[in-house]
Amino acid sequence: MTGGFFALFDDIATLLDDAAAMSKVATKKTVTILGDDLAVSAKEASGFASSRELPVLWAITKGSLKNKFIILPFAFLLSAFIPWSIIYILMLGGIYLAYEGVEKIYEYFFHSHEEKKEKLKKLPKEEILKIEKNKIKSAIMTDFVLSVEIIIMALGSVIDQVLVIQIIAVSVVSILATIGVYGTVALIVRMDDFGFKLIDMADDEKEFKYKIGDILINALPKVIRALSVIGTIAMLLVAGGIFMHNVEQLHHFFHFLPILISEFIIGLCIGIIALGIKGISKSILPSVSSK
Repeated sequence: MTGGFFALFDDIATLLDDAAAMSKVATKKTVTILGDDLAVSAKEASGFASSRELPVLWAITKGSLKNKFIILPFAFLLSAFIPWSIIYILMLGGIYLAYEGVEKIYEYFFHSHEEKKEKLKKLPKEEILKIEKNKIKSAIMTDFVLSVEIIIMALGSVIDQVLVIQIIAVSVVSILATIGVYGTVALIVRMDDFGFKLIDMADDEKEFKYKIGDILINALPKVIRALSVIGTIAMLLVAGGIFMHNVEQLHHFFHFLPILISEFIIGLCIGIIALGIKGISKSILPSVSSK
């Protein structure tokens, strides 16, 4: 009886050891998309009032965890029963990311950011909170698409393992991805607060603490702007990569170009088409409804 009890513990330990090893493999496979996720998430979580940054980030983090808990069971079920559907789900997500990326580029070139800021200042608090809520929803939706990509990639790296190990490994990667990405984003958006604290602790401007604090305060807007650009490019690269790796004709057509350039072009083209279709539908629907 005792021998059977310890044998059970030995089996559990072996299973957990295998799951830990597979988790490392899955994490290595998804490290690129995690980098993209960080850039996109930092872009989506920025642009709020300083007092609202952490509450907004916490709301997005909770949304991200909910996304993972929704996606994980479906991913395992689809992998077991209808694996061919995963590609089409990824492509739909790719279209959404491409659209989001191109829309950000369009807004940058054709809408005045200064006017937007002035309008936002003049709006009542209730209206600002409503805009904030919509931005949170958009960030959670973008996270959902990136979460699907992370989970599917992690699942693909352990697909030859038994179901229990698949579940443990992919779940660990998913949770670590959320904690790692949004924990890093929280540090980034609070850089200026940390800088102000260092300046307050310093006795004069010549102290090392004061200089570091000043660097952090001045660096934050530049980091946010850089992450905004990187996040937009990342959206297009992820979208283009989904289509590049799953549509053989595209892979052959762009074989002469470096992979990153090919993915960017594909993502950009898909985003332009999606944005164009949205624009046409918006112009047609009001005229149809008026009739």
